[in-house]
Amino acid sequence: MKQARVLTQAEIKRVLTYCNGTKHPIRNRLAVMLSHYAGLRVGEIAALTWDQLVDLNGDIKNQFYLEAQTTKSNEARLVHVNIKLAAELKAAQKMVGLQNGPVIRSQRGGHFSANSLAQVFARLYASVGFTDASSHSGRRWFITELAKKGVTSKAIMELAGHKQLSTT
Repeated sequence: MKQARVLTQAEIKRVLTYCNGTKHPIRNRLAVMLSHYAGLRVGEIAALTWDQLVDLNGDIKNQFYLEAQTTKSNEARLVHVNIKLAAELKAAQKMVGLQNGPVIRSQRGGHFSANSLAQVFARLYASVGFTDASSHSGRRWFITELAKKGVTSKAIMELAGHKQLSTT
């Protein structure tokens, strides 16, 4: 199977700009940003809830745990929230006024399945001409950016939730 394309920063911006004109701009932007700026897999994004992301005061946390049952490795892992992602989450929280339930809501208000959310990614990327990009493109970009910045392989492995260094 061919690996998902790693987008450039300009291409990510292009996708995010396109999301602004879609029927569900907040949902679509958040999905893309969680993929690229937190390195989450599509199933992890689909399962993510607001109570994982907000503290008792309703503020976005700097880091949160993915629950073991929602990760590929079936092990909980810590996810860091960078400044761009935190700002997007705060804006979405303010606009939608949600602090519970799924972060990425389906049209019926519940969780997406991983497969349905992967199809959303495919449509978004195809709409801007990136037919070789997939829901995994953001995760690959995240890992690539960490490596470019000189983050150690061991740290990248932990942030990505990989059990084997060879996977990273």
